[in-house]
Amino acid sequence: MEKIWKRVAVITGASSGMGREFAKLIDRELTCIDEIWLIARRRDRLEEVRAEIHKPSLIVCSDVSEDSFADYYRKMLKQERAGIKLLINCAGYGIIGSVAETGYDVSVGMVKTNCEGLTTVTRLSLPYMLEKSRIINLASSAAFLPQPDFAIYAASKSYVLSFSRALNVELRERNIFVTAVCPGPVATEFFRIAEDGHKRAWFKDYFMADSYSVVKQAMEDSMARKELSIYGTAMKILYVLSKIIPHRIILKIIRILSK
Repeated sequence: MEKIWKRVAVITGASSGMGREFAKLIDRELTCIDEIWLIARRRDRLEEVRAEIHKPSLIVCSDVSEDSFADYYRKMLKQERAGIKLLINCAGYGIIGSVAETGYDVSVGMVKTNCEGLTTVTRLSLPYMLEKSRIINLASSAAFLPQPDFAIYAASKSYVLSFSRALNVELRERNIFVTAVCPGPVATEFFRIAEDGHKRAWFKDYFMADSYSVVKQAMEDSMARKELSIYGTAMKILYVLSKIIPHRIILKIIRILSK
């Protein structure tokens, strides 16, 4: 890698929700970051985030799932001569509904954004990552087991979880650490988009967390070199249960509760 002149934090999905919270937290608390790169599709929302932070920022208005993004990001990394100190992959979405009811473009789009987009950003960033840097990948408690009527989203987050844990082992010799963040329901605009005519399971409201608390713990767990960040007692219990109880039994219970 060429000699660098600035240390950056790269955040995908930075225009709202968890990505926006990460940007504000990094701005307040991390003195080791010289510049924040904000990546998302909506320029107006990215401009709002830029106005909320004090560190220098660079806006990339693009969709990580598009082929054109990979070419642009590759050139940008080379031209900016930046060293990545922190990579946070928040870009992603989910749609509630059965696979048969969910539109084809939306179904494939979930996989392209949640899996392919995250992999693209991570793979292109790796040569530019500094020693003792961190990667934070936003997975979900949905990654712990299959979820009928949320099947594609849960499967995509299982990919993120598995990918993150394996990558964490691979990068240890470079002193780079990867954390998969696996929250339960979080109070962001995620569900407004996800519901799309389908109401979420009623019991999820009881476990709803605020985005700041989830992001704060995720950052602390990342700095502590933890491979998993699971916010809240309920989600930690779910994680343990998913390891010891057959999934078919848990899925029957969830199905009953969802009615």
